[in-house]
Amino acid sequence: MLAPGQGQAQRRKVPEPKAKAGSAGKRKDFFRIKSPKIQYVRPDTTILIETKDLPDDNSDEAKSIFFNPAKKLSIVSEDTTTLDEGEPQIVEMTEEVLIDSSWIKVAGYYSIWDTRNINPYRVDGRRLRDTLNLQLVEPTKQRFARMPLRTTPLTSDFGFRGYRWHYGVDLDLDTGDSVRAAFDGVVRISKWDGGGYGNYLLVRHYNGVETLYGHLSKALVAPGTFVKAGQLIGRGGSTGRSTGSHLHFEVRYEGNPIDPERMYDFPDYKLLKDNFQITSALFEYYSKALRAKAVAKQRSASAASAARRMVTHRIRSGDTLSEVAQKYGVSQAQLRRLNGNVKTLRPGKTLRIK
Repeated sequence: MLAPGQGQAQRRKVPEPKAKAGSAGKRKDFFRIKSPKIQYVRPDTTILIETKDLPDDNSDEAKSIFFNPAKKLSIVSEDTTTLDEGEPQIVEMTEEVLIDSSWIKVAGYYSIWDTRNINPYRVDGRRLRDTLNLQLVEPTKQRFARMPLRTTPLTSDFGFRGYRWHYGVDLDLDTGDSVRAAFDGVVRISKWDGGGYGNYLLVRHYNGVETLYGHLSKALVAPGTFVKAGQLIGRGGSTGRSTGSHLHFEVRYEGNPIDPERMYDFPDYKLLKDNFQITSALFEYYSKALRAKAVAKQRSASAASAARRMVTHRIRSGDTLSEVAQKYGVSQAQLRRLNGNVKTLRPGKTLRIK
């Protein structure tokens, strides 16, 4: 028999010692929070639009433009410990998170957090009605900008390329070169995309901009990691759909790709300005992209149709022009016209019928 209160004392858990700040092997992340107070909110549906299917493969790259994911956003129904489980969530919170010695309101910075989908926002940038002024550099708050590579030779621009739109720029590098964060922020995605980006990282920044780093040989940071501008986050490579070592670099706002050359002067290795304006005009290229895709699809269909209309015959020993013409129901004159006025049929050669 136990003395009164002894059982309760034995069942009481001993509190675990708190980890010291800056302990070795511990990464700095944004999950150190004050006691939260959560208010469930209804998303603004005035700017949500239906998902559009792109006629490409199922890679993250192909699914990253404007209207994805197809799954509808749901209202958060659990506490904030689920924020890193990969599902899109919308939260409004009075709590703040500690990021590099600064307490930042979650409602303004992590309103949607998704560690799987590049574009969980489903916002069409062409519908923006206001001009948004973003501060890219804020020296008073010790927030700066850096280039993603030590040198930035541009090998491919933003725009239509081949049969699809290229939603970033390609920067030349050697496999293993250091890839660095463009601004302060938190890693939202670290993932493999075999049919597109290969190993890639996506970082969410203070100013609402997100940057994507594709075709890495190795990612060095995990989702939730706070990174400073210029911090090493990966190694360059040629993974995924790539024909050679390079960095595919994207700049996005609410999932909408922006031409990085509107923000960066790559040859001179610097930002064009310390601030940046977001307007609907930045995203008018998407209408052009849709038209270009439609034209490419039509040309492909025309070529396939022309191929289907062409009929050929493999000549065998003993074939004569009259027998081939009779077999396919065409005249000998037509066979001669389509085959350079052929007179002698050589076995193994191809004879065009129509």
